[in-house]
Amino acid sequence: MRDFEYWLERILFASRWLLAPFYLGLVGAVMVLLWHFGVEFMHLVHAAADTEDSVVVAILSLVDMVLVANLLIIIIFAGYENFVSKMDTGDHEDRPEWMGHVDFADLKMKLIGSIIAISGIELLKVFMHVGAMSNQEIAWKVGIQVIFLLSGLVFAVMDKLSANNKHGEGS
Repeated sequence: MRDFEYWLERILFASRWLLAPFYLGLVGAVMVLLWHFGVEFMHLVHAAADTEDSVVVAILSLVDMVLVANLLIIIIFAGYENFVSKMDTGDHEDRPEWMGHVDFADLKMKLIGSIIAISGIELLKVFMHVGAMSNQEIAWKVGIQVIFLLSGLVFAVMDKLSANNKHGEGS
């Protein structure tokens, strides 16, 4: 029975490597996003001759993509290090300081914060073209943003309470 338990635990522990292709897929998603960033940048170049509103919307689209790309990199690095294996970057001068220090709770908060920021940018785009949408569509988009904000607040409070209880500070 001890041998069975030993091998079962070895197999379960090794199964973490099944996540590696998912992280490689996210690297591919960053590359696809880079392609679309280039396309949107060309739209910005063409929009430079248009109205200020179209330039602002094009810039907001670029910022939106940068936030998504940053989020993907955080998920790739932190997820890989938390669930698969530590990254051996040695003492590379460009190693981000947060690498190795973002746990699952931090990753969750960064994800929620990024979703709120991305949704906020989408809402800014809506406000730039208020006349092109019905009041109902705008209300739905504002409602979704409020739900994201409230969800983020609830998660932050839960994490705070959880951290206090872990360190014996809670009641």
